[in-house]
Amino acid sequence: MDESRKLGTRDIQSIDSVSGSSGHERAISPDTILSAVANEHRRAILNAVTNASGKTLEDDVLVDRVADRVRDEDAKRESDEHRQRVRIALHHTHLPKLEEARMIDYETETGHIQFVGGELEQKILGLVEPYDIHE
Repeated sequence: MDESRKLGTRDIQSIDSVSGSSGHERAISPDTILSAVANEHRRAILNAVTNASGKTLEDDVLVDRVADRVRDEDAKRESDEHRQRVRIALHHTHLPKLEEARMIDYETETGHIQFVGGELEQKILGLVEPYDIHE
């Protein structure tokens, strides 16, 4: 069942009206935002993109930044393999989920990723970021 159908209409709010951001009207639930930032890879993506000039990054730069931030034990030995695993996870799981949540715009043809979320998404990301553990 579609997540938006499971939620009552009172659970869905307009981020633009809440955050005051200008642009097109988007309806998104708090559960969708929280689900999007629940994963370390997605938080690393959002952090990299929101801190980039113009809130836009190219695919290769994003993979490098996320791979540097999200480490696993094997990554210390085989950096190229770690980056390849990160690249695959980003393209098949994390970027589509963030795009579905309307937090990023991912142009597969050009490899550009742009943050399109509002202030609420940035505030939530800022709240959970201090609790990320980085080695």
